[in-house]
Amino acid sequence: MERSGDANLRRVTKLVLVTGSASGIGLETAKMLMAAGHRVVLHARSPERAEAAMAGVPEAVGVVVGDLSSLRETEGLATDARSIGPFDAVIHNAGIYEDGDRTVTTDGLERTFQVNVLAPYLLTASLPLPGRLIYLTSGMASGGQIDVGDLQRERRSWSATGAYRDSKLCDIALAMAMARRYPGTVTNAVCPGWVRTRMGGRGAPSDVRIGAATQVWLAGSDEPEALRSGRYMRHMKELVVPGQGADTAVQEALIDACRRLSGIGLPEPRPGAGV
Repeated sequence: MERSGDANLRRVTKLVLVTGSASGIGLETAKMLMAAGHRVVLHARSPERAEAAMAGVPEAVGVVVGDLSSLRETEGLATDARSIGPFDAVIHNAGIYEDGDRTVTTDGLERTFQVNVLAPYLLTASLPLPGRLIYLTSGMASGGQIDVGDLQRERRSWSATGAYRDSKLCDIALAMAMARRYPGTVTNAVCPGWVRTRMGGRGAPSDVRIGAATQVWLAGSDEPEALRSGRYMRHMKELVVPGQGADTAVQEALIDACRRLSGIGLPEPRPGAGV
């Protein structure tokens, strides 16, 4: 005989893909989702980091491997993810900040833009639409600019910090655009705050669990507040979408640029899709 508690657990359990989950906020997000009773698929950029990810979350459903600075590898990990999904939620957590000179990938694309912006676009376009989409951004997005004619800073003077700020503002714009395009998918952007991770440094004021809590809640909770779409959030609170992130014309121009650079368009909305 089935116990009522088992039935309730099955109703609320979600299958969640977390990109960049070999360390930092992504790893903690995966752990917290598992602790809440959800099923998690991890992602790492290399087989070696995949082993470390599975060692950190041994109960995970599995791990997909692919370097987001490669279009070919990003498409490959999407293929592997499709064989495991469909997903109830996808958390686009992976991101880089690289100090130093401008770096171009094997695809001829600026690395920060490709990993932080083009890769989440490409994965969104390549996977069946989930019930929930979450794009991790940063408070530094407020100082960013979306120059649709120079997204990769080919003409503007190079700044690693500027490129990171721009990319995180683009992530907010992507989230807001997806929320408009896919009303059946709950889509939000999340700023985790300044968190003590390898990227944030040991001097950051917030624990990694605080940084992970909002995306865990958005991905797994069935509370009405967790099912509201089109928001920019930090530490469980809604913030005003900064600058160009709220500009629908900029959003559409960014999506068109990502389509051209990746060679893949976004899927049509699924009738009846939801959480």
